[in-house]
Parts: sequence; structure tokens; C-alpha cells
Amino acid sequence: MDASLWALFASAFVSSTILPGNSEIVLAAVLKAGSAPPAVAVALATLGNTLGGLTTYGIGRLLPSRLPEGAAVARVRRFGAAALLLSWLPIVGDALCAAAGWLRVNWVACALAMAAGKAARYAVVAQAVAML
Repeated sequence: MDASLWALFASAFVSSTILPGNSEIVLAAVLKAGSAPPAVAVALATLGNTLGGLTTYGIGRLLPSRLPEGAAVARVRRFGAAALLLSWLPIVGDALCAAAGWLRVNWVACALAMAAGKAARYAVVAQAVAML
């Protein structure tokens, strides 16, 4: 696999944890350079970002059960795994992933919702890059 694709995967993974990352910019660079077909680049970014979200979910499972509940917990309580369709949002998305882990929402349902939301975001970025 090309080094730029590894960089894309790593950037997407880091972007979905509490660390800052610029996976959209890396995706755009990979697409502009023609390092991979758009579907492959979007899939790789989605995989990395989803695995990063699941890492945050796992961290949430490790949190003590007696924590004050915030807005993210309330949203996950209300919408369940479907709330993670918004896990791609900056800051809010990380909180939703951690809240889902803390609430012990089914991890498979969470992974599917995360992947769907993140794939949609990356597909929009890829389409925008193609239009430039």
C-alpha cells in the first residue's frame, strides 16, 4: 500500500480520537495526487475513522459508572446507536462515541452507525474534490 494511503488511514484514525487530525485534508491530497481510486480512499478513511471512534467507545466503557451525565449521554440514551451517525462531528462526535461506550450500547450497532456517518462525510469530501 502506498505511503500516502497509510498516512490517510493514520490521519483518519487520529481524527476520530480526542487528538486533532485533518483527515479531510489528507483525503483531498490523496485524491488530487491520484494515489488511489476515490472509492478505495473513502473506504480506507472510513475504516480508520471508524476504528478511531471505536477506540473512543472503548475508552468510554472504562470510565467509572458514577460520572455526571452530559448532553452526549442524553442523546445516546434517547437515540441509541443511531446517535453515532453524527460521530463525524468535531468534538461532539468524540463525546457521543465515549457516551455510547459508557452506556454500553451494542458495539456492533455503534460501529455500523459510525461507519455510515463517517462514510457519508468522506463521500461528500471526495465529491467536492472531484468538482474542483
